[in-house]
Amino acid sequence: MKKIIKKIIPKKILNLRHLFFAWWGSIKFRHPSEELLVIGITGTSGKTSSIHFLRQILEFTGFKVGSLSTADFYIDGELKLNDKKMTMVGKYFIQEKLREMVNKKCDIAIVETTSEGYLQYRQRFINYDTIVLTNLYPEHLESHGGFENYKAAKLGIFEYVSKCRRKQGLKINNLGYKTCIVNSDNDYAKEFLQFNFEKKITFGYKSSLSSSVFYMLDNVKTTKDGLQFILNDTQFFASLYGEHNAENLAGVIAVAKSLNISEEKIKLAITQIKSPPGRLEFIVEAEKFGFQVIVDYAFEPVALHRLYQVVDLLKPQRIIHVCGSTGGGRDKSRREPIGKLVGEKADIFIITNEDPYDEDPQEIMKSVKIGALSIGKKEGEDLFMILNREEAISKALEIAKIGDLILITGKGSEQKMCLAGGKMIDWDDREVVKKYLELKK
Repeated sequence: MKKIIKKIIPKKILNLRHLFFAWWGSIKFRHPSEELLVIGITGTSGKTSSIHFLRQILEFTGFKVGSLSTADFYIDGELKLNDKKMTMVGKYFIQEKLREMVNKKCDIAIVETTSEGYLQYRQRFINYDTIVLTNLYPEHLESHGGFENYKAAKLGIFEYVSKCRRKQGLKINNLGYKTCIVNSDNDYAKEFLQFNFEKKITFGYKSSLSSSVFYMLDNVKTTKDGLQFILNDTQFFASLYGEHNAENLAGVIAVAKSLNISEEKIKLAITQIKSPPGRLEFIVEAEKFGFQVIVDYAFEPVALHRLYQVVDLLKPQRIIHVCGSTGGGRDKSRREPIGKLVGEKADIFIITNEDPYDEDPQEIMKSVKIGALSIGKKEGEDLFMILNREEAISKALEIAKIGDLILITGKGSEQKMCLAGGKMIDWDDREVVKKYLELKK
């Protein structure tokens, strides 16, 4: 019945129900965002990591914090992994969680704010104070009908926040300014700075843009021991991997500074932060077998390329990579490039199922295989097609030798797998790995 309704009624009309739920949620839960300093984080990638880093810095410096992200829902020390298979959960979920944050006496809420959520009015009736753009590049093109529509949705988020009413009486010392923080290295940064914000802050390697403050990122060094970088002449160190995390941290530092947190406190906090679940997560139980296993959320070529930059630092004997590509209207155009990239980088490539939704998972896998074959992989030798994801992971663990690295990508810490007909099954790549490592003893 739901499918028939979706075919008959235009998407824009259907989305109005989300507007009603957003409005009703704000009424039912008594406008909780008015009692919190609300920070939205958007962008193509780096949103969840940025939220996780910012949350840790804010807590280290004494704030009580709540956050809602793709990875988890967190309220003042209580964390629940996101099992909803969506970032901005519908009906009045967000308003309910914001009210829980108020009840727990949180000072700050950090909300991962997506283009899909924007089109479904899920940001409506949330009074944001600050919005951050991590980056922007072509992704989610099929669901949005092209890059221009995708960019327009991101710009719509900024316009919405710029028009949010200024709050009175918050304890947080940002003076109530409506603030935008933008990565100046992306080609569209100027468009995001066009809106009427009281504070406009940029960060990046270079800037020719007009903003209140610019945080210049320089001298980024990433080694197997961690990440070092300079931001406005101050050196920072984090026990994290990847140059992309220097960019994520630059944006997060800009947020912290906008809240008048001292540089010394920020610097110390950053030395102690950890990655979010399912983002470059090492499965420690593998170490006793002499190989490494990393579970990561990377599901598109740019993120996978960044992941391999980190892998290069680890210098494994062989790389065994287990991944596929998502169905359900997600970008089909990314499938062959994923196959080509992994086919080139990994010694052994195991293509498997990954959230097919209503698409034929075998057809998705074949599209990925085309890319791998084009780079010289040979099926049955260094390329395998295993539909069952659990069996694919088991195969990788079975063939791993001392010094090898197994990469399992596409789902990270996700708690569900989406199948045909709207069916979802419980899932966690990390738990599957641990199960088969236990059997390997």
